[in-house]
Amino acid sequence: MQAFAIATAGIAAATERFAASAARTARDPLADLAGETVERMTAGTAFKANVAVLKTADDMYASLLDILA
Repeated sequence: MQAFAIATAGIAAATERFAASAARTARDPLADLAGETVERMTAGTAFKANVAVLKTADDMYASLLDILA
């Protein structure tokens, strides 16, 4: 069950990072456009990685339940 909590926290953190970067870009579009673009891409990759962890953990628990049933 710990994998679910860790992945959920990672998804929340990535979402917050993306939103913060988008807000900074909206406030001052030309301040650090390249840096903020990289930040949003990194947050997107982190989000996808954490979703993959959730899917893998779900598959593992499903397999465990199949074995125990």
